[in-house]
Amino acid sequence: MLIYEVTATVDAGIAADYESYMTERHIPEIIATGYFAAAFFAKSGNTYRIGYHADTQDMFDAYIANEADRLREDFAKRFPTGIEVSRQVLDIVGLFPAP
Repeated sequence: MLIYEVTATVDAGIAADYESYMTERHIPEIIATGYFAAAFFAKSGNTYRIGYHADTQDMFDAYIANEADRLREDFAKRFPTGIEVSRQVLDIVGLFPAP
């Protein structure tokens, strides 16, 4: 399992538009690709984190090969300025469900 985490620092003037776009369009489109099992969307101040859970490295690699460019281009057209984005892949080394 892994988490593909995208961190976005968003200018205050476009934060509401960004949140709407992410919740109504971008995140649902990424989940609809079938490469991710779930996602979370969180914020602290003007920093947002989106975590996409992939069951396998192969699923994540297929997303990058087949869908990432198209979805990133759509995002960049919608928000050409005002957002700084970084990405990282986190390998889940332990999962501890509540008893």
